[in-house]
Amino acid sequence: MSSDTLFAPGIKQTPYWWETTPRPSLPVFELPKSVDVAVIGSGYTGLAAALQTARGGRSTLIFDAEDAGWGCSTRNGGQISTSIKPGFAELAKRHGEHMARAILTEGRNSLKWIGDFIATEKIDCNFKVVGRFHAAHNEPAFKRLTQALANEPKGLETDGFVISRAEQKRELGTDAYYGGVVYPRHASVDPGLLHKGMLDRAIEAGAQVATHCPVTGIDREGTGFRVTTARGTVIARDVVVATNGYTGKTTPWLQRRVIPIGSYVIATEELDPALVDRLFPTDRIVSDTRMVVYYYRLSPDRRRVIFGGRVSQGETDPMKSAVKLRDELVRLFPELAGVKVTHTWMGFVAYTFDTLAHAGKHDGIYYAMGYCGSGVGMAGYLGTKVGQQVLGLSEGHTALEYAKFQTRPLYYGWPWFLAPSVTYYRWRDSRNV
Repeated sequence: MSSDTLFAPGIKQTPYWWETTPRPSLPVFELPKSVDVAVIGSGYTGLAAALQTARGGRSTLIFDAEDAGWGCSTRNGGQISTSIKPGFAELAKRHGEHMARAILTEGRNSLKWIGDFIATEKIDCNFKVVGRFHAAHNEPAFKRLTQALANEPKGLETDGFVISRAEQKRELGTDAYYGGVVYPRHASVDPGLLHKGMLDRAIEAGAQVATHCPVTGIDREGTGFRVTTARGTVIARDVVVATNGYTGKTTPWLQRRVIPIGSYVIATEELDPALVDRLFPTDRIVSDTRMVVYYYRLSPDRRRVIFGGRVSQGETDPMKSAVKLRDELVRLFPELAGVKVTHTWMGFVAYTFDTLAHAGKHDGIYYAMGYCGSGVGMAGYLGTKVGQQVLGLSEGHTALEYAKFQTRPLYYGWPWFLAPSVTYYRWRDSRNV
């Protein structure tokens, strides 16, 4: 199919979620001379932190270089997991069994937290506990999945269950996988509506939000900080950095510790309901076992496929990534050969060298970031924790702040190693190992 027929008329290079939740138009105001807390970044992390500090009686000012939530908080696929990528054995080898258990528990806590938060705050965002089908891309991967499920540490059980290749059509109408595992506690959400709800609650709590106001400097000023922005300078007693995949040279220590990686997503045109029911008999979110992973789901109204993944060795134009993503979608589901793409977009997620999220304090500045592509639940959870730390609350501490936030020699924020890494992982994915 040529690009002329691949794309629907009027294709948009903006997230599908922005259709129901356009970017908010917030008033421009004169920046205050000083605040108790300055939060850099208005995504899930920053809003969750600001909600804590504002409700805790601290004057709170949130900065963003773009519209509120312009980054990956509204550019993700709306999939929610336990957010911890390394398994127990790997974590125990690195940190010891006690810390491994504590870290994995934080992932489970984040999953519970987001459900409780959405219910308590009464945020209408199509949140559903639908479960995840984690599909094996080959037979060895299926064996590893089943072995990991059989050997889950006591007290850290996922309630997952195996789906054999023969049973696979119960989950997905494709023969491309070799079975998989369903994790029933995982969930889905409309990320745009979730962000809007969090933004509304933060503003209602008294936080101010200065959009299109990039922070260009954070410097010590007495017992606090001088925050320099495009619209002036503000003195803040405390600073929270919540920039994740958009962390830049203003915070060089953090920039050296997160790896920005583009994640690309498409939305299809509306599909025939009978076809949808045959290919996607459940509402589960889906991911696979490849190192260069694909992830996808139905839109909340079950009319479209939202399909995402990493498609190239380096960053690329979303119009080019759309072609590759759609080709992969059709490889999995040949019945969608005629489907057109209505939306194509990308956003930067932040990986870390140990594939763990990190939160804590460095040189007096609080931070939470590095969600490794699983931040929909973890970002708000750790943002809440950091906000509690600012307030001096003991419940703000998390096991993730005790894992060393690593960097590497010669790394200064530009992932020069990304292209060879993707090439290697694609080679690994293509082999039957």
